[in-house]
Amino acid sequence: MVTAPVFAPEEADSGWSRPQARRELHQGFDLWLDEVEEAMQEETASLDALSRLVFARRQELTAGVTEALVRQRHAEALRQERAPCPQCGRWVRTRGLVPRRVETLVGEMILERPYFYCEGCKRGFYPLDQALELSEHRKQWDIQEAGARLAAEVPFEEAQELFSQLTGLSLSDHTTHQVVGEVGQNLGVLEVSPTAQEISQRVAEVAEGKKQPPILVLAIDGAHVPTRPQGAKDPGKGKKRQRSRRAKWRGEWKEAKGFRFYLVDKGRIIQVLSWHQIGKDEEIGEALRQVKAAGLIPEDRVRLCVIGDGAKWIWNLAGELFPKGVEILDYFHLSERLHKVALAQFGDNPLQGRQWVEATKARLFFGYMDWVQLDLEGMKPKDEDAAEEIRKLRGYLKENQGRVKYRSLRRKGYPLGSGGIESANKFISHVRLKRSGAWWYVERANMMLALRCAKYNGTFSQVFELYKQKSIGDKGRPVPRNK
Repeated sequence: MVTAPVFAPEEADSGWSRPQARRELHQGFDLWLDEVEEAMQEETASLDALSRLVFARRQELTAGVTEALVRQRHAEALRQERAPCPQCGRWVRTRGLVPRRVETLVGEMILERPYFYCEGCKRGFYPLDQALELSEHRKQWDIQEAGARLAAEVPFEEAQELFSQLTGLSLSDHTTHQVVGEVGQNLGVLEVSPTAQEISQRVAEVAEGKKQPPILVLAIDGAHVPTRPQGAKDPGKGKKRQRSRRAKWRGEWKEAKGFRFYLVDKGRIIQVLSWHQIGKDEEIGEALRQVKAAGLIPEDRVRLCVIGDGAKWIWNLAGELFPKGVEILDYFHLSERLHKVALAQFGDNPLQGRQWVEATKARLFFGYMDWVQLDLEGMKPKDEDAAEEIRKLRGYLKENQGRVKYRSLRRKGYPLGSGGIESANKFISHVRLKRSGAWWYVERANMMLALRCAKYNGTFSQVFELYKQKSIGDKGRPVPRNK
C-alpha cells in the first residue's frame, strides 16, 4: 500500500477538505513515484521493463487512493459511537475498532471500522461494511466476478493462472470454485435471459429496412455431458496429507437438453436466448413455458419457426406453446435416417446406397413424399435388420410429413438444418464441460451451463449482480471479524 498518509480519520471531523485532501494525495503519489524511480535504477530502460515495474507496484498507489475515498465518503461511519441493531432496532454502543483486510482489483486495503454488538439479538454488525456493501469473502466483488468469468471459460486451475498473470493478484482455484457455485446456484432460465425490451431491440435492428418480419428460429436439441454419481463425493480411504485411493465409481454420459432462439439475417445467426440443463424432457419444457409466460418472445413481430430432430415431445411442446410457428424437421437428422437404411439395405454395394440416398433426398426436397413412400413400400429388404430400418423410416416420414417441405421453406428464407443449436451445444456445453478427464456432478454441471448461457445471452453481469444483491441482503450470515 502507499506509504504516505492520504487522509487521516480525524480530519473527517471537520468535514471533507478537497484542497487539503488533494495535497495529501499528491504527497502520497510523490512518495510512490520516488520508490518507483529508485527501483528503476536496477531495471533496463525498455518500455516493457518500465511498464512491468509500474504494473507490479500500481496497487500500492491505487489502494491508497481508494482508502482515501472511503474515508471521504464514509467519515461518519468511521467515527460512529452508537448505532441501531439492524435486527431489533435497539441502539448499542461501539466496542472499538476492528480491522478487516479486503482485496479488490485496485489493491489490498485494511479497513478499521467500529464494531457493534447487540446483547438482545446476540449479533454483531459493522455499519461501515453495510455502507460499503462488502462481500463476506476477503476477495471483493470485482475479483469474484473476474474469477467467475474466467472459470466459465477455462478449467479452474487455468483460470487461477490466467487471473494471476492478467491482474498480478492471487486467486486460488478453491475460491474460484466456491464463487462459481454461489453465483450459479438456483439459476433458472429467466435469470439468465435478456429482458423482453432487449430482445425486442435485437429484433428491431434485424427488421430495419426489410419488408417482411425477420425469421426467429427456435431450435431444440441435446448434448451429452460426462457426469459422476453423487456417491463419488464420499471421502476415499487413505492417510491424511497423502493422496487417497480413487473411489470405485464409474462416470455416465447424460444429455444436457437445450433450446436456442436466434435470428437469421442474410445467412448470419444473431443470438437471442439459450438455455441448457441436464434434466428430463419435462424440465426443458417447463423452462420454455417460463420464457413464453414472461413474454420474452415478440411473436407478433417475427416469423417464428421451430426446428427439431423428430422427437415427439419437441413437436408436442412446440404445438402447445407456439401453434402458429412453422415446424421444420431437421434436414441433417433426416439424412442420417436415410443413411441407416442405405447401410442396412445396400451395405455390400456402397455406390448403390449413395445413389439411393441422394435420389431420396432430392425427392423429399422437391416435395415428392408419396414417391418416397411408394419406393420404401416396394423395397425388398435383404434381411431382418434392413426390414426394421425401412419400417422405422416409413413411420418417421409419416409422422413428420408436414415438416419436410424443404423447397418451399427455402424459398421463404427459413433454415432447413439445426446448425444453430448444434453450434450452441458446442460453445455452451462442449467447450467447457467436455474436457479430458472431466467428470461433473450434475448440480455443478448445471451451474456451469447456466453461467455459460448467461455469457452468450449477454447477461453475465446481470446474473452476478443478482448474486451480489442476494448476498448483501442475507441477514443471517456470520459477521466477519479479523480476515
